Amino acid sequence: MIIDPENVPSRKTSIYPDQFKSLMAGRVKKALGNVAGLKNFGVNLVTLEPGSCSALRHWHTRQDEFIYIIEGEVTLVSNAGAQILKPGMMAGFPAGEADGHQLVNRSNAVVVYLEIGDRSPDDQVNYPDDDLIAKASPGGWIFTHKDGVLYES
Repeated sequence: MIIDPENVPSRKTSIYPDQFKSLMAGRVKKALGNVAGLKNFGVNLVTLEPGSCSALRHWHTRQDEFIYIIEGEVTLVSNAGAQILKPGMMAGFPAGEADGHQLVNRSNAVVVYLEIGDRSPDDQVNYPDDDLIAKASPGGWIFTHKDGVLYES
């Protein structure tokens, strides 16, 4: 299937609990994999405005993630510190490795990248800098505090 990204709807919303949503302002995703009908992995075309970030710093227990920078310079923040990624550069985050990571646009220009991840069942996302855990369920992600108490929507 051929996909023209111009015809794919943009999503500016976040599924995080309310107190974290504003941190994703300036992030726009286009779910290219969903448009193609992919079932085993997802592909998003992501745009980050200056000052915005991809997600809270996180790592997955079961999902592999991969990013490919198309346009702009973005800062990868991980356990290794901050590193600049430029167009053509890539990074991968294997499932189960406790390397919290996020992309932050600290530049004055828009950043565009592809984000690819599998759709492994029973995934859990850990957020080392925040009181947050996300657990995959058939109905979507369930967010709890680290002590197991649910976040209210």
